[in-house]
Amino acid sequence: MQIKSAEFLMSNSDVAKCPKDRLPEYAFIGRSNVGKSSLINMLMLRKSLAKTSGRPGKTQLINHFLINKNWYLVDLPGYGYARVSKSSKKVFQKFITNYFEKREQMVLAFVLVDCRHEPQPIDLEFMEWMGETGVPFNIIFTKADKLKPKALERNLEVYSTKMLETWEEMPPFFITSASDSTGRDEVLKYIDQLNEQLNVQ
Repeated sequence: MQIKSAEFLMSNSDVAKCPKDRLPEYAFIGRSNVGKSSLINMLMLRKSLAKTSGRPGKTQLINHFLINKNWYLVDLPGYGYARVSKSSKKVFQKFITNYFEKREQMVLAFVLVDCRHEPQPIDLEFMEWMGETGVPFNIIFTKADKLKPKALERNLEVYSTKMLETWEEMPPFFITSASDSTGRDEVLKYIDQLNEQLNVQ
């Protein structure tokens, strides 16, 4: 897939105010500081399409980006431990669940996981919730450039073993690095194939 255009459309915290057209949506979500904004910018070949921040929890809104005029990339708030007040945290956690439960045009969610760490309970719990709710998702392992190949392989094996304690099979996954564009073609090709199945023009 060639990215011909990528434009920010809207931010909001109310799922009812999300775009009314029926274009397919691909949601990107992960724990705070997993490298989501950097990944989105790498996929779209834009330096600052999604805002990156050293402070975890920067994205606290549902952000819609219109890609190639025919699908949406949706940047969702981190479900981790962002440094925000308890009341505000509760609110944005609620609209994450609202988004997944109400957006029928959401084709697939990409759950981002930092490949350097052992499986984190919050990630596993979130994916379990996705499974129970029937939300289709793939995993994107980020920051692959930070590990040597053998260490990466070992970490992925550990992750797979942990997932198979509760899942029948490991969900499809991609290995990416925002700094050297690892995985970019694979992720975009996958979205392209899904769009083709949906007859997106």
